[in-house]
Amino acid sequence: MAELGKLDYSAEVSYAPVGAPEETVKQIDNAVLTRLKDSTRAEMDCQVCYAIFLDPITTACGHTFCRTCIQRVLDHSDLCPICRRRLSIQPQAASDRVPSNERLVKIINGLWADQVALRAHAYRIEQQANYNGFDIPLFICTLSFPHMPTFLHVFEPRYRLMIRRAMEGSRTFGMVLHTPSSNPGEPEFAEIGTLLRIINIEYFADGRSLLETRGISRFRVTRHGEQDGYVVANIKRIDDISLAEEEAVEAYETARYAARNLASRTDTAGPDPGDPERPASARSPPAPISLDDLDAMSTRDLVDFAVDFVTRMRTRSVSWLLPRIIAIYGECPSDPVLFPWWFASLLPVKEDEKYRLMSTTSVRRRMKICCRWIIEWEASRWLVS
Repeated sequence: MAELGKLDYSAEVSYAPVGAPEETVKQIDNAVLTRLKDSTRAEMDCQVCYAIFLDPITTACGHTFCRTCIQRVLDHSDLCPICRRRLSIQPQAASDRVPSNERLVKIINGLWADQVALRAHAYRIEQQANYNGFDIPLFICTLSFPHMPTFLHVFEPRYRLMIRRAMEGSRTFGMVLHTPSSNPGEPEFAEIGTLLRIINIEYFADGRSLLETRGISRFRVTRHGEQDGYVVANIKRIDDISLAEEEAVEAYETARYAARNLASRTDTAGPDPGDPERPASARSPPAPISLDDLDAMSTRDLVDFAVDFVTRMRTRSVSWLLPRIIAIYGECPSDPVLFPWWFASLLPVKEDEKYRLMSTTSVRRRMKICCRWIIEWEASRWLVS
């Protein structure tokens, strides 16, 4: 007022406090805060999911997104969804390498804590319901076998999302063989597959990844659907018959073979030179030279026959038994439960031949299939890639 010439130099000035009651001040503060929240709320929405930021990340170009949203974006493109500039964020957007915008987190949690809590709860429910009532996601690619490793190069956006969700959960997914269908509406994958568990994963800068997995068990698909571009399914585990049933099958087959041979050789069999009292038909069956002879062998004999074949092939240095391959799949097992899976992983035969093992619930039956491959291999040296 003095500068404006409205206050005389000699005037006396006194001050009196001007204010409002404390309740009124609180009301004013609340009104101002509400107005502030209303005017800035729209700025706190992610432009991918259009919901309030959840664990926000700010890019080098100055735009902010939810961490999960930018992960989904990077599955398809490395460009900012808003300005289309190239992003320098790694596709997995791990929190230890791409920190959250802490200042924005504090503002959001301070002004909209209730909305953030609801958003986080909705996200958890979404994660739990990822499969829409189905058991597991399916990777439609190739054959995998129980107890055996499977190595995968993941590059498709839908499978990158699927694997990321698997890593956040149980680290398991199903692998089924791709089978083209000629009829519309029919599934383009095999009915029987293998449940895999992720052992190791290595990410590349462009979002691709290399997976090391190991087979857990076989399953049959009972129902399937689709979630975010990949197939999800309900499955039923496939188990082998019991040991008692295996022994009964073995006893029945070997006895039937002996009875058939006895009937066919009754008129021609003479005394055994090594044992005059023992007819030739009662001696141990010869080494298998035909498929029918496999029934005469015990399960242990089948394993020994197959292991002997592998040993002979290693001495010949066949391509599918090179040391580096053995280093991946391990040494040849003598366990009849493991041998068929190991053998099928290495032997270069058709996929539909290997698929026969998947539906078989008998260890002995799988060993006979492997021995049949060996007999045909040695008879014609067939090699089908």
